[in-house]
Amino acid sequence: MSNTLSAFLRPNVEQVPNIKIVASTRFKGEDGKPMEWEIRCISADEYARIRGGCIRQVPVPGKKNQYSQQLDTYSFQAKVVARCTVFPDLGNAELQDSWGVTTPEALVGAMLIGGEFDDYVTAVFQANGFKRDDELVEEAKN
Repeated sequence: MSNTLSAFLRPNVEQVPNIKIVASTRFKGEDGKPMEWEIRCISADEYARIRGGCIRQVPVPGKKNQYSQQLDTYSFQAKVVARCTVFPDLGNAELQDSWGVTTPEALVGAMLIGGEFDDYVTAVFQANGFKRDDELVEEAKN
């Protein structure tokens, strides 16, 4: 097998490490310091499955039997974030019960306030290889 092709074999590909961030300073450990949340990457296939599950058919106004696809952005972001969060364990029933929710995506939405949620979504998407708007602007300038 050629050396060029071997670089693409799974065992030879560098794994993306998990990252830790403080999603909210409101969650404090026993030492009084903010708790870090751990984020992992997901594959493009898993990302596409989540996205596809958040697309709904919406009737086109004034056009009988015609529909357009619309992405439920909040649901999509919450599901991606929930799937990428390693810690805290958003699937933990005791944690869900304490917040009065039944799914990981509902839990992350309940735990974080608006700005925290948006910042966390940004961090999760960046961890998964998406660029920030300012990075895209810089690339476009060059």
